[in-house]
Amino acid sequence: MKEIRAIIRPQKLPRLREVLRAVPGFPGMTISKALGCGATVRHAPSNIREELTDFTERVRIEIIAPDELADALVDGIVDVASTGQTGDGLVWITEVQRAVFIRKTVGPEGP
Repeated sequence: MKEIRAIIRPQKLPRLREVLRAVPGFPGMTISKALGCGATVRHAPSNIREELTDFTERVRIEIIAPDELADALVDGIVDVASTGQTGDGLVWITEVQRAVFIRKTVGPEGP
């Protein structure tokens, strides 16, 4: 099993959702807002206020998927998120040793 994480531009999310949901066996994803800055600095912040607000909005995507789906999902993310410009984002994959769905099962004797 793999964990696929990606940081992309927020405006790319609607199209990415369509593309990933079209992949047979797509397991779903978690989305969260992110702020960040790249290693390349366009200009140095001139004061503390600018230093604390000099970040770009991004979206973080997390997917836990079977090994056989990982490449297709990563390819879909890269295809959709790429504009050819600096700051398009980043995708990385890590191994997952174990993942367990959390469910509350109620039987005849109660929870």
